[in-house]
Amino acid sequence: MRWRKRGLVYVPAGNSWWTKNRYAFNPTVEVLSDDLLRVYFAALDEQRYGRIGYVELDANEPQQIRYVTNEPVLDLGPLGAFDDSGVNPSCVIEVGGRQHLYYIGWQRCERVPYMLFSGLATSDDSGRSFKKHAPVPVFDRTATEPYSRSAPCVLSEAGRYRAWYWSCQRWSMEDDWVHYNNVIRHAESADGVDWQSTEHICLAPSGPLDYTVGRPWVVKDGDTYKMWYSIRSRAAVGYRIGYAESLDGLSWTRRDEDVGIEPSESGWDAQMICHPCVVDVKGQRYMFYNGNQHGATGFGYAVLEQD
Repeated sequence: MRWRKRGLVYVPAGNSWWTKNRYAFNPTVEVLSDDLLRVYFAALDEQRYGRIGYVELDANEPQQIRYVTNEPVLDLGPLGAFDDSGVNPSCVIEVGGRQHLYYIGWQRCERVPYMLFSGLATSDDSGRSFKKHAPVPVFDRTATEPYSRSAPCVLSEAGRYRAWYWSCQRWSMEDDWVHYNNVIRHAESADGVDWQSTEHICLAPSGPLDYTVGRPWVVKDGDTYKMWYSIRSRAAVGYRIGYAESLDGLSWTRRDEDVGIEPSESGWDAQMICHPCVVDVKGQRYMFYNGNQHGATGFGYAVLEQD
């Protein structure tokens, strides 16, 4: 597998109230047609609170921007809510003729930087605006996952829904630095709203240097599930992208050496690459991803080279 980078696509100019700190975090693609892509992202305001907007791109030349939202399509939650500090996109699917946007809601904290849980918002106008399903997460705390559960990638399969998501096992302190320790888990749902998880861990950090895996993105090719995800390691300055395969969506084999994409030698994605989103359009496979400072320099894309 080899991805050919095509460059930076979009970073906000910072001239809107909700994009003052720029960022285009967690690119999340909806294929509107063979000719048009919509990419949801989160930007930051002056207080570094996150809101979701989108850009529409030419599917044949994704660096050609057709439209940019003037206002966010999803806002913060009220004070004290699980999403009162920010909302980031995670996955968009169609359910019963409506768009379901699974999003990452976050709260700033005192002893750890934040907590992350996943909410659901729905749209009746083809994704141009969204209404939150409930004031509580659809991926909330459980007795076995009490810290954070978020960033689901959802697939519709055989009349049910499957999700792969980020789960914080614990926070730890090392050299006066507190950091999360995360794994990727799996859940199923009959309606895309009520989810049942198992104790099973799909992917965990590998070796003593890696300490987190996150933002999974899953595609099914024939009988094979393929997952791209972010890896955080003590051995590197920033994130990198990993790759794994599975025949059942539960037991995964890591094949990070085959991922076929690395940070560039210089530029917007030289320090790190992370938060991949993989989609197929007219026989081509695109990966949209964040670069330096996990989105401060915007998002770009790469094309999978044909064997």
